[in-house]
Amino acid sequence: MKVFEINGNTLSLTLFIDVTNSKELKESMQAGKLDPEVSFLNASLIPDVFPVLVAACKPLSPVHSEFVYSYLVSKHVMFFSYDYAVKKLIDGKEIGLEELEGRADQARILKHYKIFGPELGISTIADAITCRVAAQDAL
Repeated sequence: MKVFEINGNTLSLTLFIDVTNSKELKESMQAGKLDPEVSFLNASLIPDVFPVLVAACKPLSPVHSEFVYSYLVSKHVMFFSYDYAVKKLIDGKEIGLEELEGRADQARILKHYKIFGPELGISTIADAITCRVAAQDAL
């Protein structure tokens, strides 16, 4: 788990693999029954932590529905919470965030964020996603 201070709030990021209860987590989250409240992102669409931090800096209301710009619960889940107790909710193996880039599905990311070759000639995939997240309100 890595903890970041953002605009006076704490954001904790943890990467899990081999999650066996993702269906139950999704149902509980949709029903508003998760305690503490968390947000889930599909880790295969995240090549780097920085775009996630940019998304977390944006004004959010309600926090979890707005924050999840790519909500797809799968067997590889990244979750966010303000409480270490969340680890008890997930049946899976926690791994380090440094493994995030190696687990990202580049082809899926390029399609999802509509990133094309010329753009990659002048920036990284993480930079391209960060620009899209940051400019989302202006488009």
